[in-house]
This record gives sequence, structure tokens and C-alpha cells, in this order.
Amino acid sequence: MASGDRPPSSHPGPFRPGASIESLNAMSAGTSMETLGILFTEIGYDFLRATMPVDARTRQPYGLLHGGASVLLAETLGSSAGMLCVGEGEGCVGIEINANHVRGVREGLVTGTARPLHVGRQTQVWEIRIEDERARLVCISRLTLAVIALPAGAPK
Repeated sequence: MASGDRPPSSHPGPFRPGASIESLNAMSAGTSMETLGILFTEIGYDFLRATMPVDARTRQPYGLLHGGASVLLAETLGSSAGMLCVGEGEGCVGIEINANHVRGVREGLVTGTARPLHVGRQTQVWEIRIEDERARLVCISRLTLAVIALPAGAPK
């Protein structure tokens, strides 16, 4: 089965029904994700994907993609994917993230893909791969999330 193909309907996948790219992008309005140009592009059976431009907003002084921008993309993807796996009234917050930066990027668009390693009732672990436009690995990250009760009025 190719990556992203949906298995038989007996396998529901980790995400709750009704998840949409439009709602994820709407939640980014007025946040660092909007400022850095992060755009959710695809929800698959077991992955969430987004892009981020490599430009003046995301480069460090040497002209390369800033590692912190890569980590922000990774945490955005993992936390958003995690949120799509929890029940009504619950949310996810990051409690640990690591990132290995393996290739420099000077321009273009990077694409991050989050996939679950563990989706539990209290914690989740996500792997996020960030690749350049030639599908070469730029950064590999692992994010651990805590599942929390959302305060009244929090975005879902």
C-alpha cells in the first residue's frame, strides 16, 4: 500500500471525522504560523502535511533556513495532528521536542509531514519529516504531547 493510501474501512485511522484543511488554516490566523507562512495542505489516513516558505521570515543570518523555524513547523504539525486525535473538550500541548537538522535550504518551500508513533489517552508521540522541494530530508523531529482538558472557550 502506498504512503497515504487509505486501508480498508475496518481501520479508522487516528484522526476524528470532520477534520479539514480549511479549519486548520483558519486556526492559524493571527499566530506565528500565519506570520511564517505555514499552510496546511493535506490530511491523509495517517498523516498531516504543511508547507513553509524559506524566505526572509524563516532564514538565519547565513541565509539558511533557521532551525527554530523548522522546529516551529514541526511542533505546529505534530500538535495540530494530535489535536485531531483527541475527544471533545480535550487538546494537546507539546512537552518535548527534538530536531536534527540534516540539510541546509536557502530558498523555496519546505514540506513537513507528521505521522503518529504513539497515540494514547494521556500522551502522544509524533515523527515529523521536513523535506525540501526535491524531497530531500532537511530536518527530522520527534514531538511528545500531553493530552489536556481544554479550558472553556478554547479553540478546538
